[in-house]
Amino acid sequence: MKNILVALDFKTETGKLVDTAQEYSRAFNAKIWLIHAVAPNPDFVGFEAGPQSVRDNRAEEIKEEHKEITNWSNQLVNEGHEAEGLMIQGATVDTILEEAKKLEAELIIIGHHEHSAMYKLLIGSRDTELIKKSSIPVLIVPLD
Repeated sequence: MKNILVALDFKTETGKLVDTAQEYSRAFNAKIWLIHAVAPNPDFVGFEAGPQSVRDNRAEEIKEEHKEITNWSNQLVNEGHEAEGLMIQGATVDTILEEAKKLEAELIIIGHHEHSAMYKLLIGSRDTELIKKSSIPVLIVPLD
């Protein structure tokens, strides 16, 4: 195994995902790719972006997420791992799978948050969709 892709959402327990990636990286001497999929711009999907304050807030969120993924990848490098962090704009599942293919990842690590039945019915489950679509092994790390 040479490449491990770790999908981060920065909602909770990012450290637990990074720790798991470190274990596998050490065991297989693999590079860690930290990936964060950023939602497409509203204009891109056919909606108006809204007032300038909404755009400014979103830009600030993206800036903070970029800072966070950079900090995590720098921490991994400082601890002796080969690692890079990437932020890529697009639909979460498709973006993760496309990047995994480009990076020749042999393992995808994702976190799992438990949601209510209503949430799953209305929103769905990205981890379930990723597992169904992936031809690469997916390691699920429970985060609840």
